[in-house]
Amino acid sequence: MPYPDSIDAVIADKQNYMISRIIINWIRAIRIRFLLASAIAAANGMAVAVWKYGVFDLSSAVLTFAGVLCLHASVDLLNDYWDYKRGIDKITKRTKFSGGTGVLPENLLEPKIVYRIGIVFLIIGSLLGMYFVAIRGVTILIILAFAILAIYFYSTTIVNVGLGEVFVMIKGTMIVLGSFYVQVGIIEPTAIYIGVIIGLLSACVLFVNSFPDYEADRSSGRRTLVIVLGKHRAAKIISLPIIAPYVLITIGIFLGYTRLFSLICLLSIPYVFKISKHIGEHEYLEKFIPAMAATVKYARITGILLAISLLL
Repeated sequence: MPYPDSIDAVIADKQNYMISRIIINWIRAIRIRFLLASAIAAANGMAVAVWKYGVFDLSSAVLTFAGVLCLHASVDLLNDYWDYKRGIDKITKRTKFSGGTGVLPENLLEPKIVYRIGIVFLIIGSLLGMYFVAIRGVTILIILAFAILAIYFYSTTIVNVGLGEVFVMIKGTMIVLGSFYVQVGIIEPTAIYIGVIIGLLSACVLFVNSFPDYEADRSSGRRTLVIVLGKHRAAKIISLPIIAPYVLITIGIFLGYTRLFSLICLLSIPYVFKISKHIGEHEYLEKFIPAMAATVKYARITGILLAISLLL
């Protein structure tokens, strides 16, 4: 018969295991690795503030990152909830980059809890945003109002009318502009220009990652860009939005919106070649995964290098 101490140890181990599994499931639901996109966008906005005006307030930066990440977590959780309710996640083939997180189809978390936590993150992000509205005024209010409405209606309305990629691009632009405005308190064309580049990078990730979900999305009434264009046409034009950030970075040097140092972003070109190599294999999920992985790396590396280049 086990001693009482050993029984307590077993119970403690089980409790620790359950807690760790809950934490892992929530990390999976929030898609921690994809939060980096919003963090990069915010970093670029702050980099513009440092480059153009020599301004950087640490406390505002911390609150900005917190608010942006909360809003991003909210849209991911709400997207998972609505995709589950619409039956999309039940018929998709999930990968690390597409098909949802799988926490709801696998019964790892309760749908209602995921929805509520998504709303909680939305409220926290909104409250942090309202702090900046109080000290910076109506411009932040407009950006915040757009974010709140777009996040809440993204999975139920925006993706149904084929505007998902457009929303992601605008979101990236708004994060850069908002993060800059919080620091400096003025509208700067450079921040908008950099925001468009960052928005394009995020839109490219969504564009490529939606290929595997084509059938599931179409059957549920969603209209991604891949569905609007058709798989084969989308695969043919994907190089245009992927090359566009490089073009804008180069043109921006002459306009004063980027720096000569910004050409270090071209270091991500090997991933563009990898995307081109595998994009034609969109009908075969396993062979297409390298294209999705390369797109994520291309977008993240380009965005990080752009922020660094503005600070050099």
